[in-house]
Amino acid sequence: MTATVGTNPLDRTVIRARVDNALYEFLERKTRAGTASGLPGDVTDAVRSFLFAGGKRIRPLLCAFGWHAAGGGELPNEIIRAAAALEMFHAAVLIHDDIIDNSDTRRDQPTVHRAAADRNRTARDAAAADLFGTSAAILIGDFALVWSDELLHTAGLSAEQLAAAAPVLDAMRSEVNYGQYLDLLTTGHPTADLDQALEIIRYKTAAYTVERPLQLGAVLAGAGSDVCEALSAYARPLGEAFQLQDDLLGVFGDPARTGKSIVDDLREGKHTALLALALRNADADQAARLRGLVGNRRLDERGAAICREILAVTARTEVEQLIRERWLRVQRALDKAPFPAAAIAALRATADAIVARAS
Repeated sequence: MTATVGTNPLDRTVIRARVDNALYEFLERKTRAGTASGLPGDVTDAVRSFLFAGGKRIRPLLCAFGWHAAGGGELPNEIIRAAAALEMFHAAVLIHDDIIDNSDTRRDQPTVHRAAADRNRTARDAAAADLFGTSAAILIGDFALVWSDELLHTAGLSAEQLAAAAPVLDAMRSEVNYGQYLDLLTTGHPTADLDQALEIIRYKTAAYTVERPLQLGAVLAGAGSDVCEALSAYARPLGEAFQLQDDLLGVFGDPARTGKSIVDDLREGKHTALLALALRNADADQAARLRGLVGNRRLDERGAAICREILAVTARTEVEQLIRERWLRVQRALDKAPFPAAAIAALRATADAIVARAS
């Protein structure tokens, strides 16, 4: 797999290709080492299939943009490998998240635990195959977690860079796990508590998806506190906008583009801002219907259509306004950010793409 060569250091296509190349080469080394030791190839195959089934590489891109925002210049290979470590960590999070959510598909492909179960149905009864699939996916996710750390520590970073990266990554890992746990605590218990829904977003998505990747790239370039604070001012509202848009896509998006079933999202009964606002604004009949349908494991297409109708009239416009407000905060943050002009342009384009995305 060969990286694309380009002249623009902020070219998204070039950065993605270089990150993919770093992931591919790392997994090739793992495959060769496993084969030489007689270890099963299922693990590297599963991680590789998951990583290359899709994904926008948002976190590695933002890491690269953070590097440029801090005046880092051309992206050396060691920074690309550090950025790739974020994508490997993201794979671990998603593999485990799909188990928690009991999801059947991810990126229009069977989830890792479903695929592992299906491969073992001929050798085991249905219950044993499902248990195997869940257990295997937990371990495969753990491999991706360990390998993300190995990718970082073998990237070729200096001791000073590794020391600067450590607190950023420690915070990111804790934040996303707390976000996942808060999400778990509230799933299936829909309320009108918008503040609680936004708190989950800040931990599970805003810091993990946008703020910490940007800060990682910046500290690797030797950024001072002024740059990191300016990146946070940009990242926090954008991270919230990202998840708010994701909540809308989970209900109103096209499954052919999102790669996930709308019915599955509503069955999970996540405590989203969309649902909180709907319950706040709904009349008694609408609220009762939502409470009876959202989080119901037997929800079908007809029930999902009823949910969508109610959510559309009670909350969709308000969520869109929340996204717009956060986009404006992003623009104001960039207006006074101490970044090079090219980095500001790339960060503006990223914000526009996140707010306008359809998958």
